Amino acid sequence: MISDDRKQKIMDMLRHDGTVKVTDLSRVFGVSEVTVRNYLADMESKGLLSRTHGGAISSYKPYCSMNFNQRLETNHTDKDLIAKRVSLLIEPDDTVMLNAGTTTLLTFRHLPLDYNLNIVTNSISIALEASSNPNFNVVLVGGFINAKYQFTFGDDAVTQLKKYHADKLILSVDGIDYDNGFSTYYSEESSVDRAMIEQSDVCIIAADKSKLRRNAFAKISDTSFADYIITTGEASKKELAVLAKHGIEYINAI
Repeated sequence: MISDDRKQKIMDMLRHDGTVKVTDLSRVFGVSEVTVRNYLADMESKGLLSRTHGGAISSYKPYCSMNFNQRLETNHTDKDLIAKRVSLLIEPDDTVMLNAGTTTLLTFRHLPLDYNLNIVTNSISIALEASSNPNFNVVLVGGFINAKYQFTFGDDAVTQLKKYHADKLILSVDGIDYDNGFSTYYSEESSVDRAMIEQSDVCIIAADKSKLRRNAFAKISDTSFADYIITTGEASKKELAVLAKHGIEYINAI
């Protein structure tokens, strides 16, 4: 296992058990306890866990352990405000890419039903709902399936995405750090998100204020790849200056 795979395994163990021990991880991974402690220190710096004597406990359990429907209800008011604002950027005949997430699902639900749209997504939920509208041409990219959070991922998904070009991308993320970029809890999803960014003219980041100034587990891209950040939180003058330098429009949906 490479370092990122081991850290993802640690996250999986924390989601399942709520706690891990350095000695157990050292044995499972076949590495020294010093190496394990370095992993835990790095993950703690990103807010993914809290170190304890001899191990670590989950910092994200209240959110990471939720199923998709529970996440949909978390910060629902903020997410719906964001979704309404994002939907105003979509025009008739657009090709729109959407990654998997509760905010992107809500955004899809606000898209005008009479628009002719091409929709490309790795979200099973969005694809199922979109397919009922004859005005929408829907592409669900293939690959492996994450059943808990209802998305597809993997090399097949990335390869298929490279066949399409989108006018706009609506990207739901788990972390926005204005210096370090955008991130997600799941490394398996990050490569799909990057492929979507590469294939889109305009990248719209949609994330509620709980995601601001946070680094999630796997980096998606640098901040400069966004064209819009639509959220429900305030940005400081310094942060706005950084965004303006990259030509990014910051919109508070409240």
